[in-house]
Amino acid sequence: MTTDRPPLRESPAWRALERHRDEAAGLHLRELFARDPERGERLTAEAAGIFLDYSKQRVTGETIRLLLELASERGVDERLEAMFAGAHVNVTEDRPALHSALRLPRGTTLVVDGQDVVTDVHEVLDRMAAFCEAVRSGAWVGATGRQIRTVVNIGIGGSHLGPAMAHEALRAYVDGPAVRFVSNVDPTDLTESIRDLDPAETLFVVCSKTFRTEETMANAHAARGWLVAALGGDDVVARHVVAVSTNLEAVTAFGIDPSHTFGFWDWVGGRYSLSSAIGLSTMLAVGPERFHELLAGLHAVDAHTRTAPPARNLPVLMGLIAAWNGLLGARSAAVLPYDHYLRLFPAYLQQLAMESNGKSVTLTGAPVDADTSPVLWGEQGTNGQHSFFQLLHQGTVVVPCDLIAFLQPLNPIGRQHDLLVANLIAQGEALAFGRTPEEVRAAGVPEALVPHRAFPGNRPTSTLVLERLTPYSLGTLVALYEHAVVVQGAIWDVNSFDQWGVELGKELAQRIAPELLAEAEPAFDHDASTNALIRRYRAARQGTAA
Repeated sequence: MTTDRPPLRESPAWRALERHRDEAAGLHLRELFARDPERGERLTAEAAGIFLDYSKQRVTGETIRLLLELASERGVDERLEAMFAGAHVNVTEDRPALHSALRLPRGTTLVVDGQDVVTDVHEVLDRMAAFCEAVRSGAWVGATGRQIRTVVNIGIGGSHLGPAMAHEALRAYVDGPAVRFVSNVDPTDLTESIRDLDPAETLFVVCSKTFRTEETMANAHAARGWLVAALGGDDVVARHVVAVSTNLEAVTAFGIDPSHTFGFWDWVGGRYSLSSAIGLSTMLAVGPERFHELLAGLHAVDAHTRTAPPARNLPVLMGLIAAWNGLLGARSAAVLPYDHYLRLFPAYLQQLAMESNGKSVTLTGAPVDADTSPVLWGEQGTNGQHSFFQLLHQGTVVVPCDLIAFLQPLNPIGRQHDLLVANLIAQGEALAFGRTPEEVRAAGVPEALVPHRAFPGNRPTSTLVLERLTPYSLGTLVALYEHAVVVQGAIWDVNSFDQWGVELGKELAQRIAPELLAEAEPAFDHDASTNALIRRYRAARQGTAA
């Protein structure tokens, strides 16, 4: 993979886009639709059960043409193909980013660094399925012989956000044990999660590749202590704790049977790990068959991304439009799923987007000369309409939005789903076209209120429409955003697969923690503010005045 591309601002296609932006600065979506009545039918694409309407984005045919030229110039196809083929696209850690291999069908072959990774993947999937069937059927029992009723997933970052999102999204399909999730080292998280549980019927899934993640292991040891205190003896751990890890030595020392450890590989990044053994808690909840439907949805978009021409390629179009919105000055983007089950999806995408592309240097370490990842956030509709949509419609910042809809409800009640979808469609229309002062006056609004009741419009949205929320369709959505993030990373020439930015704070925390606990006051060597905060905490902990 090429890592010596010229700076973005030296790119002819990027410079052409800057000129195009300046020339089209005064264009409003009202004018674009008036000029092109077929725009709403033409600026769409569809694949793998996802219909994308990007006609309400601030783009023209010329914009799309220039964006596709930029994709060609920046090697988007090359970056994606290198990722799918197992090249070491994570250049700072000299490893592949091969999450797409986790959903390759059985019987296919992908040799990476001399190893057929598909065989390895399905060996783990088979072991996961056998274990899940044993727990779900009651063949696996706890130390007292009672069936497991509740699973508690302990992890953080991608080891939490992915499975927690997937479990919530697929709640309508859960037919196995109840699943809860613990991630925060704040002891309240674990306390509240296990408060009403029976240890004899509880199974913990500890997710840590190294089995050294500080927050995860603190919660794991606390959970272990709870089990031992309630059930007696260290030997109960093997019936109530399993691991998703590659560190068999540490797992064994913890008391977990190595045969109940499910591994994954260093080419699986945490935020891309949902379809690895990190999904064990999801498989326990919905069963192996539905988990494989999730994998099939992921693979369908992998295949589309790899083979579809850029002009019809959903992740490529979404990634390019996101980069264009950044060029227009947007520093924030919202994902708004109009489905209660997807309420954790924006939080999941926060890590995916901002940990992947929140970078300020290129693959070669040179400074990036354009803004990279927007701040991504969101909320389920219609809740957000009664909170932050005020800013979306009339605020001084423009926030591009993705609106996600499903045509068929999972829980039909009267006309409520009709009302839900009507709200989504209405919000896209209102954000795009707004309401002019003249239209407000024509409605009889007093002149003093006209400025308050007018809406500027010209707020860009994309609408994603799927038939029904299923394991398969969830997989397609996840892969769509995964690959759109990689497309953006290719445009900016950043490494979308490392996350060094999370390290410094963790290193400093490991240094500060013993200073908070030392009996004698240590010789602090921090800045004045940090030293004062440490002393205040020590004083409170020791019961003395600060």
